[in-house]
Amino acid sequence: MAYRARVRAPELVGKGGWLNTGGKDLSLADFRGKIVVLDFWTFCCINCLHVLDELRELEEKHRDTVVIVGVHSPKFVHEADHQAVVDATARYEVHHPVLDDPELVTWKQYAVRAWPTLVVVDPEGYVVAQHAGEGHAHAIARLVEELETEHTAKGTLRRGDSPYVPAEPAAGDLRFPGKAVRLPDGHYLVADSGHHSLVELAEDGETVLRRIGDGERGLVDGAAPRFSEPQGLALVPDGLGLGYDVVVADTVNHALRGVRLADGTVTTLAGTGRQWWQGSATEGPAREVDLSSPWDVAWFDGRVWIAMAGVHQLWAFDPAGGTVGVTAGTTNEGLVDGPAAEAWFAQPSGLAVSADGERLWVADAETSAVRWVSRETLTVHTAVGTGLFDFGHRDGAAGQALLQHPLGVSVLPDGSVAVSDTYNHALRRFDPATGEVTTLATDLREPSGAVVVDGDIVVVESARHRLTRLRLPEEAVRVESVAHRTRRAATEVAPGRLLLDVVFSAPSGQKLDERYGPSTRLLVSSTPPELLVSGAGADSALSRELELSAEVTEGVLHVSAMAASCDDDPEIEYPACHVHQQDWGVPVTLTPGGADRLPLVLAGME
Repeated sequence: MAYRARVRAPELVGKGGWLNTGGKDLSLADFRGKIVVLDFWTFCCINCLHVLDELRELEEKHRDTVVIVGVHSPKFVHEADHQAVVDATARYEVHHPVLDDPELVTWKQYAVRAWPTLVVVDPEGYVVAQHAGEGHAHAIARLVEELETEHTAKGTLRRGDSPYVPAEPAAGDLRFPGKAVRLPDGHYLVADSGHHSLVELAEDGETVLRRIGDGERGLVDGAAPRFSEPQGLALVPDGLGLGYDVVVADTVNHALRGVRLADGTVTTLAGTGRQWWQGSATEGPAREVDLSSPWDVAWFDGRVWIAMAGVHQLWAFDPAGGTVGVTAGTTNEGLVDGPAAEAWFAQPSGLAVSADGERLWVADAETSAVRWVSRETLTVHTAVGTGLFDFGHRDGAAGQALLQHPLGVSVLPDGSVAVSDTYNHALRRFDPATGEVTTLATDLREPSGAVVVDGDIVVVESARHRLTRLRLPEEAVRVESVAHRTRRAATEVAPGRLLLDVVFSAPSGQKLDERYGPSTRLLVSSTPPELLVSGAGADSALSRELELSAEVTEGVLHVSAMAASCDDDPEIEYPACHVHQQDWGVPVTLTPGGADRLPLVLAGME
């Protein structure tokens, strides 16, 4: 990697202040002598959560020389709320300082264009590398080792003296619970995500009867199981003789687990524990196929359907055949309806089946949408929502109604759908019969799922660490309408020719390996489709000339890039290869005099 460019790192500024520092405000001067990795993240972003997990090993191995600093840069309005950032830092076990930058000041200073982005600053305060997306941990680890050697020799490396101060953990039986199901005996089984376990509660929704899992992260089966941030739960029909009663979306383990309620025994049903990457198998024996952050599960049309948030798709697990595979979505992130194989989703995170079994309802979080899949035709439809950058709290006709990052859907007795409207702290209702959206309840702290019980609804209040039982109201709550767009500024580009350049430099000691064909891939599309006159589609080159329509004033360029780099030492018989990938949704405004080149950094320096 060419990382010797000398660019002075801008100051770290954020109106929300610092977390995980014991109340101390920090500046770049406090990190002088350390290798600093700036992680620009936002807690709605599944790719950002993947990167948090990727960095854990680096953080532990180089704790004496490296400081990771999370720069929280919000997409949604809720993510600009300081308490929400405090909650997210605890929820995702972030063990390094976090700068809360609600106005994107530092994001703009570092010219960041995507979540997540990693920027490496050397011990003398210079930016030496930038990476967008996932799969860069190995490259940063190699760079860190080189910087340690270089700055030890120069006498500019300072060891020890970490600025990280852990926050006091909150006590309680539940910690950021994800979703819940009601068991046949009236009890509740709750995915206790923050405690990496499942909890069975009595009918009161409070009394703990037993815990499945010991509270430590892990992928362990048997009578003493371990999970890693489990989320979704689904009961399997009686009489199938499967040996388990509940299927669990074990999110950070990238796996499905089966639980036998009689004795709490856990079995891994699908997934390898490894995260799915472009080029991995998309179907096959369930225990041999990689998954990516399964967030919810539902029994639909004879199979367990999976909201595969990590790759913006729906998958399905067939217990009878022991197989798993894609059922809907292309891995492109966005809102596109149509045949299942052509539809686009954006972090599907909640599933529910209509009473007649004909519709699978989907909470599509990043498009702030409610979608549904037809069992008969396998087509995808949108009930509420318009796209990646429009969100808010607006009731009324579904075509103009707004949600904000919903994580759950539940079917009500009258056939309407209750929506856990997570970032609006509300329970909403969509009625397919009237096409209307209303608000059922407010003042719910990050609701992530709900269960209908005897005419009431039990809501999982994730950020209040509890289940809350509500009487379904006869009349909706009146809420003042608000509409938002993402705080991220649009890029001004000129109509006509636009050169798209994805910048990629292979990590030190590696190269792009073309022995078995192209090792790079670039996929480009747009919303609306009319924005791109030419240049859409897939190719192997990371640079492409686009033509933008003069008839469209604004839109979004969707860019997906992948590069595979391998060890460059001819003495290595079996070189290790690594995949780097990122998806960008770049809002653009077309204006005369705008830019005619759009650089996007995948890895390296622009």
